[in-house]
Amino acid sequence: MIHPDRSHRARGARRGTAGGTGLAVLVVLLLVLLAAGGCAVSRYNGLVAGEEKIDGAFSEIDNQYKRRNDLIPQLVSTVKGSASFEEEVLTEVTEARASVGRLQLPESLPADPAAQAAYVEAQQNLGAALGRLLVVAERYPDLKTTAAFRDLQVQIEGTENRIAVARRDYIDAIKAYNTALRSFPGNVVGGLFGFEKRPQLEAATSAEREVPTIDFGEGGEDG
Repeated sequence: MIHPDRSHRARGARRGTAGGTGLAVLVVLLLVLLAAGGCAVSRYNGLVAGEEKIDGAFSEIDNQYKRRNDLIPQLVSTVKGSASFEEEVLTEVTEARASVGRLQLPESLPADPAAQAAYVEAQQNLGAALGRLLVVAERYPDLKTTAAFRDLQVQIEGTENRIAVARRDYIDAIKAYNTALRSFPGNVVGGLFGFEKRPQLEAATSAEREVPTIDFGEGGEDG
């Protein structure tokens, strides 16, 4: 015969065991939810930081394009004042610069594929025209020895180098952000909070690729 007190203690022990197991499961679930929430917050912040990096990198490209744009009138003026230069080349540079100036630059440009493509193409065409002008300038020894012209050459070379670096940084930022957005749990977080893939810079136009390399050193024709 089972003593009533022993039966009561057995039932209490079973309830205690069940309660302890339930509490442990609840704790584990809470820890999993906290970990998942922390991961989601971390990935959300990472995507936000990625967008900021992209926008900052594009702003640097734009700043260097504007710097180059500001140098062109000085270059054209110097060339006109120092030589009977090919008018066709000067006209090409002037018109390319005007085309860039006519473009309206929306705040959403880095996320707008069509606007970005038009903007970059205009800048590439301007760069190509500027490159041809500087190559033609090699045929004018007197112009090449002009201090103002040589100073502008150096400034333009430095600007082109900074443009190349800024473009590379932008491409890298886009690649890192898009990869994070496609990877788990970034794809889940991105879908929940409306993050979108950013368009990558297109390859250079054929006109830009055909521009000869410009040597700003001491080589070239002698005066």
